[in-house]
Parts: sequence; C-alpha cells; structure tokens
Amino acid sequence: MTRPPALVLTAGLGTRLRPLTHARAKAAVPINGQPLAIRVARWLAANGFRDLVFNLHHHPESIAACLGDGTHLDVRIRYSWEKEVLGSGGGPRHALPLLTDGGDQRFLIVNGDTLSDVDLDAVLGAHSRSGALVTMALIPNPAPDKYGGVLVDSNGFVTTFTPRGAAPRSLHFIGVQVIEAAALLELEEGVSAGTVGELYPKLIARDPRSVAAFISAASFHDIGTPADCLHTTLELAEIEGARLVGARCVVDESALIERSALWDDVTVEAGARLTECIVADGVTIPAGAVFDRRAIVCGAAGLLIEPL
Repeated sequence: MTRPPALVLTAGLGTRLRPLTHARAKAAVPINGQPLAIRVARWLAANGFRDLVFNLHHHPESIAACLGDGTHLDVRIRYSWEKEVLGSGGGPRHALPLLTDGGDQRFLIVNGDTLSDVDLDAVLGAHSRSGALVTMALIPNPAPDKYGGVLVDSNGFVTTFTPRGAAPRSLHFIGVQVIEAAALLELEEGVSAGTVGELYPKLIARDPRSVAAFISAASFHDIGTPADCLHTTLELAEIEGARLVGARCVVDESALIERSALWDDVTVEAGARLTECIVADGVTIPAGAVFDRRAIVCGAAGLLIEPL
C-alpha cells in the first residue's frame, strides 16, 4: 500500500509532564533510553513511511537534535515551526503546505506523546473504505475515569466525544488517525484550533459519516504525566532490556539505583540511593542522599524534587 506523508505532533508545552519538560520537549524525553520522537520515527519507518513532518514549538532544539533530517533513520524529516502553539487542529492546518507539496491530499497524524503498535495498513485501508474525512484509531477505553471517551454508532462512525468519567463504556483515541486535507481547510491558517473539541464535532454535525472509527486491541502506552513516563519506561525496560542510564552519566560504585531512569550528564555520588525516580539532565545527586520514594529530581543548578 502506498504510504502518505505522516505528521507527528510534537509542538505541545508538555504541561502535565512538568517539571521534566522544563529541560526537554515532551517528544525528546527518553523512554528506556530512547527519545519518544525517535521511537515514533522508527515505528513509522518500519511501517514504510518515508516522508515525515514534526511540528515544533517548545524546546524545538531538543527534538531537532535527535532527529536531524532523518537520514540516520532512513526517512526524510522536515519541520513545521509554530510561533504559538496551534493545537491539534491548527498545527496540522499550518503544516499542510509541507504535507501536500508532493500532491498528497491524505496523510497520517500521530501524537508525539503516545506509543502504540496499531496496524497502520489496516487503519489506512479502513479509511479508504469508509469514505470519511477522518479515521481515528480507537481501543476500548482502559481508564474511563482518566481518559475522555469516544462513542461510535453501529456503522462504525464516531457520534460524539465524552469527558473523562462521563461514559463508563466508551472507546479511547490512541493518537493515530488518517485525515483528508479538505477537513483541515475548514480551519483558519495560523489560528489555534482543536480537533476532538472543535473541528470534529462540526464535521459530524454536518455529515454523520465524516469521522470513522478503526477499533482494535492495539497496545497503548501513555507518557502524559511523570508517573506515566516512569511506568512506561520500566514496562519497556522489562521487554527490551534496561537502558535506564543516559549518556555521560557517572555513578559511584557505592550508590544504589533501583528501577530509576537517569537522563544525560547525571552524576550520582557515593552512598546515594534512588528508588523509582526520574533524574533529569545535568543533575548531581549528592553523596549519601536518599530518594526512596517515587520522585522527579531535576534542576542542574539546584535540586528540585517533586513526587511522582
């Protein structure tokens, strides 16, 4: 199947992931030693996607530094710069010139803060058959009290979106969708706009078959909060083998590190103990320090310690 261009949404401020996103963009956060953006790009490349666009705003250098032009990943990577965060709808609208410059009017959008193994061939096929403007990849909602829901009719088309806690039996959007350029032309260029909360309800009101659902049992890993970040990191470490210590880290042999992730340029001095912590770039853990509860440790100029 011919692969359209893919847009990876990485411009967000990462407010729920703070204070970790004071140091890096959310998409540059390492998950078991590998930045999220790299994981998404490699997944797309393994599925035959070669033309990728990443939108940028917050700490853009941290994303561009790991991705470059994509040569090392066997893809072409270009960037859509946003002076202000334009949202889940405004961001793709702003990126349209890059996504359509080869004549494509259909493309994939992937959220840059989630991981999934959804079958992209199947999503593209379902979209082609549906005749919809948008096809959203959905799974049974794993946590209705945490995630908003998506309701779907018997014909496989999205009818409405519900806030978290409102629908005990709903579906959950896993951040992968196929969209026609025509849907985004509804939005004004350069103006912030949402999809689920703004554009898609308007499309559905106009035509109930505008937004199709692709429902599967695909995996879904969230990196929305520091606790999610650590959980996903440790889960993938069990599957892939632990790569929890970043580049240029120095750890004294008497230090004890348990189920913790160290980013780059971290120093852990003698006798320190870390248990289920995330230690951000450039931090020095002083000799004898004990962080025996789940914590974020960041701030190279002075330790900032927050519970996970």
